Amino acid sequence: MTITDWPRTAADPDPDSAPSVAVSGTREPVSQAPGTVSDAPDFASETESGTGTETSPERLTGSQKWAAGAIVIAALALAGIGLYLSFEHVAVFAHKELRFSTLDKGRLFAVGVDVGIMVMIAVDLLMAWLKRPISWIRYPVWLLTAATVVLNAASGAPKGRAWELLDYIAAGAHGVVPVLFIMVVELGRTSIDRIVRPDQAERDSIPWLRWVLAPVATARIFRRMRLWGVTSYPEMIRRDQDLIAYEQWLKRKHKGDISQASEDELLPMKMAPYGYTVAEALAMPDKQEQAAQEREEEAERRRLDAATRGEVARAESEAERLRAKGKVEAVRAEVDGQTGQARAHARAQVSAAERAAALEQEALDQAVMAEARAREAEAERKEAQEREAAAEADLRAAELERQAAEKRKEAAEADRIAAAEAQAIETRTIAEAREAAAEANRRAAETEKAAAETRRAAAEATRKKLEEDRRQEAALADIARAKKEAAEAERAAAETRRAAAENERRAVEIEDEAKLTSRQRAVRRVARMALAAGLVPDGLAYDDIQHELCERISIADVQREFDVSSTDTASKYRQEAVVLIADGYRP
Repeated sequence: MTITDWPRTAADPDPDSAPSVAVSGTREPVSQAPGTVSDAPDFASETESGTGTETSPERLTGSQKWAAGAIVIAALALAGIGLYLSFEHVAVFAHKELRFSTLDKGRLFAVGVDVGIMVMIAVDLLMAWLKRPISWIRYPVWLLTAATVVLNAASGAPKGRAWELLDYIAAGAHGVVPVLFIMVVELGRTSIDRIVRPDQAERDSIPWLRWVLAPVATARIFRRMRLWGVTSYPEMIRRDQDLIAYEQWLKRKHKGDISQASEDELLPMKMAPYGYTVAEALAMPDKQEQAAQEREEEAERRRLDAATRGEVARAESEAERLRAKGKVEAVRAEVDGQTGQARAHARAQVSAAERAAALEQEALDQAVMAEARAREAEAERKEAQEREAAAEADLRAAELERQAAEKRKEAAEADRIAAAEAQAIETRTIAEAREAAAEANRRAAETEKAAAETRRAAAEATRKKLEEDRRQEAALADIARAKKEAAEAERAAAETRRAAAENERRAVEIEDEAKLTSRQRAVRRVARMALAAGLVPDGLAYDDIQHELCERISIADVQREFDVSSTDTASKYRQEAVVLIADGYRP
């Protein structure tokens, strides 16, 4: 096998190492071609903690638990020692040098710093145990620990003389216990994290010997591992070997002039600083073309989806339009039905008013004719009564005349006898006869007087009868006049009803042309009812119009007219009719 057999990867990736991850998190490793260029030896890598890569068992044994408990007790003892050693130095230094007014306040400052460190350490360990570690919390802990170390060292600094070697050693000794405590805490945190998350990938550490032998190249490898998320040190070494081998292959292919290589062939060198392997860089053009094709396909699919959605939207819009048209037709049919009913009702009202007016006129004519016939019959009756009274009076007068004639006849006869007797003898009998004649004359005079009195009484009775007849005629005339006035009033009422029916019919036609709703029609009808009932709104205020309308149109009238059972609806009709009339509505 020669070096010109490229392209093949320098070495297969370590199966135990994690794949590389780009910064964007979207690039996936490309499949590698088989074969190797060089037989690179396997590096004995270590994890960053230096404990190997094998995972620990999930559950601790009894001895391991005892060992963990002893470690925790020792760590707590170390923490207590550190707090004890640093507390007094920090408190005194804070009081004297940091201008805390009293020693107690300096001690509170030292307690606050130590308690803050312990609280953040406890939270860090607890969250690591709960598999929710907070990565940034360790940095404030380190900062406060460093501050404690500096304060402890500053408290032991010499005053009034230069620093000597022993002074530096003493200052460093003040920071040994806090640094040891932080190291123990970090060790405990890492241990807890490995226990609760055994499947988490562990990052390899670079052997210290490489740092000594090639510090610059090792620093570059360390940077690339951290920057591009490569956790396996052997994988990083193999990537460098692949890149070096590929570059040598290009030089051999182009006879040492690598500038003659195409842009695609130079991609591994250009993309290596960005975490790409040789295979991934060489596959990038095909992958980009595939991605572009996929984008074109996705754009075409989106265009087709948009066209489909547009067609669906148009179909739905057409269906909605048809549904709306159907609703409009239904409403139009309903309004036409209501309009037809209103027109038929108005026509029926007009016809009924006309028939009522005709019947009332006919009844009035019949009443007038009956009254005329009654007056004629009464006149004939009165005339017959008058003739009968006159005949009776004439009969009584004739009877009186007859009686008077008889009396005169008797008197004449008596006179004749008296004369005869007088001629014969003047006797006492003649005198008596004369006396009897005189008595007869007296009686005749009385009878004549009685006849005259009777004729006077008859004449008085006739006069009274005539006066009574005249009063009856006047009463009948008043009755006839009242009936005529009532008939005229009824005719006027019929005319008013006919005019109201005609107004109602015109109002219905106007409402039909305006295409008003049934509620608006009802409100206008209530207003017309009020106006027809005699409401004159001109010059009245709103409250006066409301009072007058309520006086003339009751809620029961509205319910009966519109066949509604709700008093609230009828009341609202009246209120809206008041507003309508106040706004100037006149049918």
